[in-house]
Amino acid sequence: MISFSLEGQRALVTGANTGIGQAIAVGLAGAGAEVIAAGRSSCAETVAMTGGRELRLDFADPMAARDVFEAERIDILVNNAGIIRRADAVEFTEEDWDAVMDVNLKALFFTCQAFGRAALARGTGGRIVNIASLLSFQGGIRVPSYTAAKHGVAGITKLLANEWAGRGINVNAIAPGYIETNNTEALRADEARNRAILERIPAGRWGKADDIAGAAVFLASPAAAYVHGAILNVDGGWLAR
Repeated sequence: MISFSLEGQRALVTGANTGIGQAIAVGLAGAGAEVIAAGRSSCAETVAMTGGRELRLDFADPMAARDVFEAERIDILVNNAGIIRRADAVEFTEEDWDAVMDVNLKALFFTCQAFGRAALARGTGGRIVNIASLLSFQGGIRVPSYTAAKHGVAGITKLLANEWAGRGINVNAIAPGYIETNNTEALRADEARNRAILERIPAGRWGKADDIAGAAVFLASPAAAYVHGAILNVDGGWLAR
């Protein structure tokens, strides 16, 4: 199991206060990494679960992490922070478009850029794991900016892999399926939508945040040394249907 060990590695997980981010932080810590839990709200619970520490970052400012990676060596970056806005396309506002694109795509790119600059300057390499979505591949409904941003996350992941794979930085992404988190609460509360979603998932259930943690550990570990530009679906078989 040495290939999956993260001993001696320091990881920054954004949006780590709850849900998928918290589960990933716990998973990385369990594999031996020192974890920095970053979020706009308190990550105290995650810190207690991981034995790591907290960093307050609000990615409503896409440049929030621009100076983080110069201050200390960070080996693993997990870009999980994200928001969602729901409305019919004909009613969708510019404000909601910009808010989602800033957090989910613009901040992700510039956080990757800051990490990459520092890692390349040190010559130590590193791992980036971006959180994409089923909507990196599908259109969805009533989430136009989220769909656009998650398509962008897949593209940026591949672009950065092309530029950095030969320089020791692995850039990959995880595309979670329908996971029980705050972002999907409205869908689960809608009886018809909930039923329709469950009927399509071959695994027959909504995913748990913990279902994403193992994939993140793998992509952050030496076991994934030759994995570059991959979008790993963790979706209960949704995209295979």
